[in-house]
Amino acid sequence: MSKLIKTNNDYKAWVTEIKQHIRQSQFKAAVKVNTELIRLYWTLGKDIVERQSESEWGKGFFNELSQDLKDAFPDMEGFSVTNLKYMKRMYLFYSQSDIIRQQLADELQEHLLFSIPWWHHVVLMTKCNTIEEALFYMKKIVENGWSRNVLMNFIEADLYKAEGKAITNFASCLPNPQSDLAQQTLKDPYNFDFLSMRSGYRERELEDALTENITKFLLELGNGFAYIGRQVRLEIGAEEYFIDLLFYNYKLRCFIVTELKTGKFKVEYVSKLGLYVSAVNHQMRHKDDNPTIGLLICKTKDEVVAKYTLESINQPIGISEYQLAELLPKDFRSSLPSIEEIENELKDK
Repeated sequence: MSKLIKTNNDYKAWVTEIKQHIRQSQFKAAVKVNTELIRLYWTLGKDIVERQSESEWGKGFFNELSQDLKDAFPDMEGFSVTNLKYMKRMYLFYSQSDIIRQQLADELQEHLLFSIPWWHHVVLMTKCNTIEEALFYMKKIVENGWSRNVLMNFIEADLYKAEGKAITNFASCLPNPQSDLAQQTLKDPYNFDFLSMRSGYRERELEDALTENITKFLLELGNGFAYIGRQVRLEIGAEEYFIDLLFYNYKLRCFIVTELKTGKFKVEYVSKLGLYVSAVNHQMRHKDDNPTIGLLICKTKDEVVAKYTLESINQPIGISEYQLAELLPKDFRSSLPSIEEIENELKDK
């Protein structure tokens, strides 16, 4: 009888649904536990600050409180002296904002602050300079499910300052809300420090290096980008052209035509990129896709010239710079002594 049940398709479908419900419940329970934990830490930090605990009970206050809480709750972690000080720091950091302080006073309100794991909070309050920056990264954590290491990498890359800073004409060429989302998606500058490039590299060499490191490049581009191809052929009239790099962004639901330039921005780059954007719209864009976007990534640009250029066209285009840590050429680098060679020479002296 049990064998018949296990081979029944209705039964299999039902069990699959049950498993899905259980997993969803487990996830909701985990989020709920985290929410209550962060609320507890917030309240405890608030009490420590408002009671002026250190002034009232002396320098040994944190050690005493830590031991008392550990004794009372031996199975519960998180009451170390370091953690208690972080709780105080969290309250002092976020309570600078009257709005956040008022929102968090409402115990029924589901605030973004309570959706982030505790050690993510420790990174945010120790690495971010402003509440606005911390809230920016909080949203990214929730949207993308970043681990703590991924979060630290993006903070070190200064995503907060870079994202949404590209010069674009999206506001005039794209409908809302796509124009706002597109603006937030593009960065300026892009950081290509993961590449090892010689000085005097050509555009094709830069393109080769980026495609060889496409996973890291996609991480730098940001969430939502899918790689379509390089040197994508377009037949326009009797001529053929080739797009440097073509992507699709599933959040924007559109193609993104990307051109790379190793020198300073030139006005003529935009007209050619606009041609590619039009061609992709006609030849590749699905009826349900949003308008194609062009992205021009240059080594440097004159902000005013770039801005004026984009005002003169009706294709949605963004212009960004890239940063690249140029390494020593291989032939020169190989002539330098290695760390091991230097250490051995020092030992002999």
